[in-house]
Amino acid sequence: RSSRAPGEAAIFPRAIGENPQMHSLAVTSAFAATLVAMLGTRLWLISRQIRHVAQHRGSVPSAFADVVSLEAHQKAADYTIARQRFELLTTAWGGAMLLGWTLLGGLDAVNVVVRDWALPRWGDLGYQIALLVAVSVIGSVIDLPFDLWRTFRIEQQFGFNRMTWALWLKDALVGTVVGAAVGIPLMALVLWLMAAAGALWWLWAFAVLAGFTLLMQVLYPTVIAPLFNKFKPLDDDTHGPLKGRVQALMQRCGFKAQGLYVMDGSKRSAHANAYFTGFGASKRVVFFDTLLSRLSTEEIEAVLAHELGHFHHRHVPKRLVTVMGVWLASLALLGWLMNQPSFYAGLGVQPNMMAPNHGLALLLLTLAGPVFGFFITPITAAVSRRHEFEADAYASQQARASDLKSALLKLFEDNATTLTPDPLYVRFHYSHPPASERLAALHAHS
Repeated sequence: RSSRAPGEAAIFPRAIGENPQMHSLAVTSAFAATLVAMLGTRLWLISRQIRHVAQHRGSVPSAFADVVSLEAHQKAADYTIARQRFELLTTAWGGAMLLGWTLLGGLDAVNVVVRDWALPRWGDLGYQIALLVAVSVIGSVIDLPFDLWRTFRIEQQFGFNRMTWALWLKDALVGTVVGAAVGIPLMALVLWLMAAAGALWWLWAFAVLAGFTLLMQVLYPTVIAPLFNKFKPLDDDTHGPLKGRVQALMQRCGFKAQGLYVMDGSKRSAHANAYFTGFGASKRVVFFDTLLSRLSTEEIEAVLAHELGHFHHRHVPKRLVTVMGVWLASLALLGWLMNQPSFYAGLGVQPNMMAPNHGLALLLLTLAGPVFGFFITPITAAVSRRHEFEADAYASQQARASDLKSALLKLFEDNATTLTPDPLYVRFHYSHPPASERLAALHAHS
C-alpha cells in the first residue's frame, strides 16, 4: 500500500504528538461513537413517526374534520408509513455502507486499485480525479436499487409516479453527462488548488465554489433545467386572468422576474409545486402544471405571495450565506486535517507518509462530515420552519389568508402529507411547519 519505505523521512508535521496510534484510535472511537449515536437517533425518530401516524390513522383530527375526508387522511397515513419504513431500511443500509467505506477499509481498497492503475497513466492529478469519480460511480450503483424502489414501487403504489422506464433512463443519461461535464472540471480545479496554492488553498477553493454556486443560479434555469423539462411561458390566451393577477402581485411586492413559466412536472410526478429560480436578470417564476390544474386563480396567487414572502425576507440569500459559511469552515478544517496521518488511519485509510492525499481527504470529510453534522439538524429545521411562518404572514398581507389556507389544504391532500406527525420527529426533521401549526398561524392572520 502507500505506507512509507524504511529510511524515508515523513513530510507530515508532527503536530499530532508522539503517539500517532493513540491519535488514530481516538479518531476511530469518536467517529464510531458518533455514528452509532446518529444511527440510533435516526432509527428511533423514524420508529416514533411510524407509531404516531399509525395510532392516529383511524380518525381525522377535529381541526380538519370538515375539510379532509377519512379516505384522504388514511391514504396520507399509509403513504407516510410506507415512506418511513423505507427510510428505516435506507438509514440502516447507509450506516452499514458508511462503515464499509471507512473503518472496514472499502475506501482504502478502492484507492489502491485506482492509484496503481491511474497514477502511471495520468499522473497525480488524474489519479485524484479518477478516485473521486470511481467512488461516486460505485456509490450511485449501490444506491440505484433503492432509487428504483422508491420511484417505481412506493410512488407508483400511491398513484404519484408518472415516470416511464424510458424517461427514467433518459434522465439518468442526461444527468450523468451534465454531472460529469460540470463536476469533473470543478473537482480538477479544487484538487489543483489544494496542491498548488499553498497553506491557504482553502480560501481560493472557497472562492471557486462560491463563484460556481452563483454561476449555477444563472445557468441552471436557462441551460440545465430545460434539458429535463419543458418550460412554456404563462400565456395570455390560456392563463390570462392568472397572468394578470400574478403580474400585479409581483409589482406590489417589488419583484421583477425574467418571465412566468409553466413546467411539465406531470410527466414525472403527480405532486404539485411552484418555485422561484435564478439570480439577478435570470430570475423566473415556475409553476408546475399539476398546481395550475388543481388550484383556483386566487389560491395560486396566495401560493405565489408566500414564495414572494421568502423574497421579501431575503431567506434565500440568508440560507446561501449560511451554507457558504459552513463550506468555508469545512475547507479550513480540511486544510488542517489533511496533514494529519491520524485523520486517514483513524477512518480506515493507510496514509501516504510522504505527502497528504487530497482526493482521499476530500472523500473522508464528505463521508464523515454529515455524521458529526447530523446533530445540528434540529437547529436548521427550526430556522427553516420560522422562515415558512414569516412567508405565510407576508402572504396574508398581500393576498387573502383564507385562499392560502384552502390552497395548502388541497396540497396537503394531493401530496398525501400526514396531518398527525410525531411532534419530536417534526422538531428534528421538518423544514416546513406541520399542517396544524401552519393553518392555526394563518387563522390568526385572517
